[in-house]
Amino acid sequence: MDRSLPTVSKGTHVIVPLVDELEHDRWGAAVVRRDGSRLLLAVNSSPAAAIGRYELTVETNNASGQSVSVHDPANDVYLLFNPWCEDDAVFMDSEEERQEYVMNDIGRMYYGTRDQIGVRTWSYGQFDDGILDVCLFILEKSGTPPSGWGDPVNVVRGNWSGSYPLGTSPTVWSGSVEILKEYHENLGSPVKYGQCWVFAGVFTTVLRCLGVPSRPVTNYSSAHDTDVSLTTDIYLDENLDPIEELNGDSVWNFHVWTDCWMARPDLPPGYGGWQAVDATPQETSQGTFRCGPASLAAICNGQVFLKHDAPFVFAEVNSDKIYWQRKIDGTFSQIYSEKKLVGHAISTKAVGSDERSDITHLYKHPEGSEPERIAVETASRYGTKAEAYTSPTAEDVSVEVTMDGEGPKMGGDAALTVALRNGSAERRRLVLHSQVAVMYYTGVHKATVRKDETEVDLLPNGETQQVFATQFSFRLRTPDLILKPIGAAVVGEPMAVEISFTNPLPQVLKAVIFHVEGLGLLGARKIHHGDIGARESVTLTERLVPSLAGPRKLLASLDSRQLTQVHGVADVTVEGKSHGAP
Repeated sequence: MDRSLPTVSKGTHVIVPLVDELEHDRWGAAVVRRDGSRLLLAVNSSPAAAIGRYELTVETNNASGQSVSVHDPANDVYLLFNPWCEDDAVFMDSEEERQEYVMNDIGRMYYGTRDQIGVRTWSYGQFDDGILDVCLFILEKSGTPPSGWGDPVNVVRGNWSGSYPLGTSPTVWSGSVEILKEYHENLGSPVKYGQCWVFAGVFTTVLRCLGVPSRPVTNYSSAHDTDVSLTTDIYLDENLDPIEELNGDSVWNFHVWTDCWMARPDLPPGYGGWQAVDATPQETSQGTFRCGPASLAAICNGQVFLKHDAPFVFAEVNSDKIYWQRKIDGTFSQIYSEKKLVGHAISTKAVGSDERSDITHLYKHPEGSEPERIAVETASRYGTKAEAYTSPTAEDVSVEVTMDGEGPKMGGDAALTVALRNGSAERRRLVLHSQVAVMYYTGVHKATVRKDETEVDLLPNGETQQVFATQFSFRLRTPDLILKPIGAAVVGEPMAVEISFTNPLPQVLKAVIFHVEGLGLLGARKIHHGDIGARESVTLTERLVPSLAGPRKLLASLDSRQLTQVHGVADVTVEGKSHGAP
């Protein structure tokens, strides 16, 4: 469709009739007040109208019957989804949830591992000046016809592609506004770099700006199924070594996507509500890089045949991890399956507080329960390896790996415990193959640190524990930035903030960059600090002038080649100008 030629038939050209009484479910205009030659009109839009920017034209008839049409760009209207309207597809009946999922411009992002959950604050800034124009610019670039913009299912489906060298480290970003404005100013040129939490944060900003209730969601031990088998497959050779060229599937430490709230009239009743949309799709959907919206109710019950892209999301949260060993004749046999590895501690910010809310129950039934196994078996019928779920595997010997406390800090040692349990009535002689490796959070192997084989003798119904102490990269906890506001926080009056940091490493941090921002406090600011010596402590002071009253959050992050994922936050309550102020 040519966007320059809106049409009535496609809902992109709307003729608003003048009526005596407005009706809630259709377009109409009614006179509210007459003042000489001036009229005050109330206009009601259809709940199914396409969102976007409407050029407002007023037509009048004079005494001679001639029509005069006047268009003033200053009077153009932005139409958004309305979660307060019962007839809108995004209607949400809880005011507390509307305030959280539409109106809140600050949120929380979770990262790390299921046993070491990390958290950072994210600034959405959906009400920041110019962000609405950016969001509509993105919608126009998506390639979807405006005639479909009245349906949130169409609006949340995107198109993502490209590989972009050079740019800002994803861990530096602490909000969406800087990214979106740079994207708009450069006429849609990529803003580099982003990883899953950055995409989820930006996407949440766009959806909230357009009126769609939304929230970022973190899934721990998140599977990546590349072949729609609905399993995470690991292939081993005759010596139990991984066959790298066959192992396309992986389990990420964590993955972040976005839940959005909407009706799903395209699905059977009962599948509306929260929908998963992944703004970092890892596989194509109908030839395009996109994922969702997939109904959480469908995912929970294994009904992966319901659109859109439910098989991939189901595999992320509830697939079994299957180990296959190559035999002498070159074929593979299933030697073990882990049924409880994938999909844990699915997290989002709680409504009305900064606490973490565990929403795993919305994505899957309790692990190992009969409904959960039925969901897995239901989903497997639509996968490419349905037989994998029915292949028996011995489970009389189990392995559990644990770590004491909150885990190692950056620059410190790590100790883990490997517990083997023999649940059979017979003696078991085992060879434990163990490996410590450096891996990216996406599960991609970078380097092997240590590899061992240990013989273990297990008595019937007994267990043995052996502790292995070594150095390895297992979500090494980074230090926080300490932010300390200085002086009174008053709109229009200067104040300062101290940012303190101690390098935990016995090496110099090169070309350190600090990044500071805060909605209503200061725009995004980069500080090229230079090097920070081994174990050195530094403090820098930044000055700012608050522009908005009320509770605010000041965010800061640090980045260098040697150390990333360092950030901090400070709460600042800004007072309004005193009445005596000019």
